[in-house]
Amino acid sequence: MWSSCSAHRSVWMLVLLGATSLLLVCMQARMALQISGLKVHLSQSGPADRISAGTRASTRPDEVNTVQPLTTSDLPQKSRTSPDAPGGDAEELQERELESRRHLIHSICTKYQLSHPDMPVLRHDVSRVFVENRSQLLYCEVPKAGCSNWKRVLMVLGGRASSAQLIPHDEVHYGNHLHRLDSYPYDAITDKLSSYTKVLFVREPFERLVSAFRDKFENPNSYYHSVFGRDIISRYRPNATQAALSTGDGVSFREFVQYLLDLQRPVLMDIHWQPVSQLCSPCLLKYDFIGKFERLEEEANLLLRSIGAPAALTFPRLKDRNPLAERTSTAITRSYLNRLNATERQKLYDFYYLDYLMFNYTKPFDDLI
Repeated sequence: MWSSCSAHRSVWMLVLLGATSLLLVCMQARMALQISGLKVHLSQSGPADRISAGTRASTRPDEVNTVQPLTTSDLPQKSRTSPDAPGGDAEELQERELESRRHLIHSICTKYQLSHPDMPVLRHDVSRVFVENRSQLLYCEVPKAGCSNWKRVLMVLGGRASSAQLIPHDEVHYGNHLHRLDSYPYDAITDKLSSYTKVLFVREPFERLVSAFRDKFENPNSYYHSVFGRDIISRYRPNATQAALSTGDGVSFREFVQYLLDLQRPVLMDIHWQPVSQLCSPCLLKYDFIGKFERLEEEANLLLRSIGAPAALTFPRLKDRNPLAERTSTAITRSYLNRLNATERQKLYDFYYLDYLMFNYTKPFDDLI
């Protein structure tokens, strides 16, 4: 009797796992079709239809500008004023740029029906959002976009540490000092979303991807090599050695990209390379402050001053994982992308297309469409 029940349970478990896998594949395929349809819609729009509020009138939503400081360089012509000129106000110009970013996201979400006013916020939508109650701050964690240092700042703001500079890496990530928004009752989630300052920092998508690959696969990492590396090598490397299959060490960038683009990937998505447009639900949560990693310290400190943080608290510059490794730059990113052929780069760009569109990043290669 016991073995019969056990067998039945095993069968049902296999059925459930199969159904779950099928659901994930369908969701990924649906997202790919949505991106494809969005790109067709953009390509078929007239010139006036392609202009998105918050960007210069000479640009399209899918051909937007490189990251600029929160000053004058990416504002509409009529708003360009020198902070040193009579009547110039640097803070006003910074706020205009922030409003430009918010408006761009809102226009993309509305125009292409990526959200709806009546769409409910589910716990999954806020699972990456950290809460700091003293400063009434909500921060969405985007790995490889300064999130470790942002967690340090949240710990100081919450009185859990006196200095962001002195908090070790493991304490930041494994000390369980911060609360996620999805841990609160639903009424509290709704209240905090409507009353707290919602913060999101983003990074150039390909650069963020390369940074994650270098960190997780080119350095010792028992979790990522065993959980991801072994399956990636097994699926995408012909004639892999037994040592590589056993350890998961030595995943190449091309193999990693093959995994990422595979709708039937052998291991699921990870937050370190998940698109921000999925990770932080910007269409649904309507962030108040959208900062750029490329101006991280300047913009983070601007936010801290605006919420009344202690004057002594400034955004740290710590690089506590692989501190001797060179930071992932535009040049380093391009060197990795050059290892792919044009078709692979295009598919990868399509994968991150919404991030490029929403967050005003230019296409990194001229042959991308």
